[in-house]
Amino acid sequence: MQIDYSKRIFGLDLMRAVAILFVVFSHALWIVPELPGLPGELLRLMGVLGVEIFFVLSGFLIGRILLRQFSEGYNKQGVTYFWVRRWFRTLPNYYLILFVNIGIVLFMGRNLPDGLWKYFLFFQNAFSSMDIFFTESWSLPIEEFTYLLAPILAWALWKFFKLKAQKAFLYTAIGMIVFGLLTKVFYQTQVAESDMIFWNTELKAVMIYRLDAIFYGMLGAYAAQYFADFWTRNRWILFLLGVLGMLLISFGIPMLGWFIDSHPWVWNLGYLPFCSLVIALFLPMLSAWKTAPRIIRGAVTRISLISYSMYLLHYSVVLQLLKYFLPTERLSLIDKGMYVLVYLSLTFVASYVLYRIYERPMMNLRDHRLVKRYFQAP
Repeated sequence: MQIDYSKRIFGLDLMRAVAILFVVFSHALWIVPELPGLPGELLRLMGVLGVEIFFVLSGFLIGRILLRQFSEGYNKQGVTYFWVRRWFRTLPNYYLILFVNIGIVLFMGRNLPDGLWKYFLFFQNAFSSMDIFFTESWSLPIEEFTYLLAPILAWALWKFFKLKAQKAFLYTAIGMIVFGLLTKVFYQTQVAESDMIFWNTELKAVMIYRLDAIFYGMLGAYAAQYFADFWTRNRWILFLLGVLGMLLISFGIPMLGWFIDSHPWVWNLGYLPFCSLVIALFLPMLSAWKTAPRIIRGAVTRISLISYSMYLLHYSVVLQLLKYFLPTERLSLIDKGMYVLVYLSLTFVASYVLYRIYERPMMNLRDHRLVKRYFQAP
């Protein structure tokens, strides 16, 4: 795998690599559900934080693209080209693995979900929890509809309110964050139950309540460009605040006894926005971390590159097939440890193959002359 490190930022690759490793390791709990105490709790936390890191990082990267591409103003051809590039990046892998999941379900003799059509339009978790089919896909509608909404809303503010392009971007991000908070207020007052399983499926993984998640990263992109001195000068202070915030999320909330049954407002209103803010505090330092020793840089960058394939493959494909052919119920704890190693190894190998033979070639089409000819802004 040839990598042009001059075009990459190690700190952001590290952020993506940590995110996918958190998610992949957390699903080892399907193999060892009886894992007791702190290790089990940390794996559950890693599963939550991994996806939240992806959201903030995605917002930061997409925000920088939007600010650069529309620095002077928004135009139809530029917006279309932005969408085309994003869709070449996300849709081919998604639809391929969606069909693979359909094949797996039919092979196992199970019933496909009644709302299968929703998966093709990214509506599977638009307003309520989704079926257990292709469960890790819950985050992708949030990503796709953010990519769709962000330039449309910014264009509307720029066009009809005559705002400068960067201000339209800023107000879009702030407005969507406020919208996200208001939906959580609605959830707290109308829907909430004091149960973590319900919270995990009906709030954390429902698109209408989570559209704000990526816009925290977009605010970071705006701060990095228009408050660059503050962003650079205070990056270590912000990093330390991020560490303190992460300690509060990981250990402080349990120590304070702020559990959902006694403090539902903490989880329903504050937990997810606070996670996003804390993760965003790491961006100034990580975005300035350009490189690292060769052996570390190579490993981190490669994991970062195959992270999307890993996300789509690791659970519903690799782990589900493993569990089908090699059930774990009667295995000893030592055997389950070996099982986890097999699961991780297969995930890395399958993801690398998918990236090389399919994901990367599909992404390369973004730069094909015909795509640029018909979609790129002049």
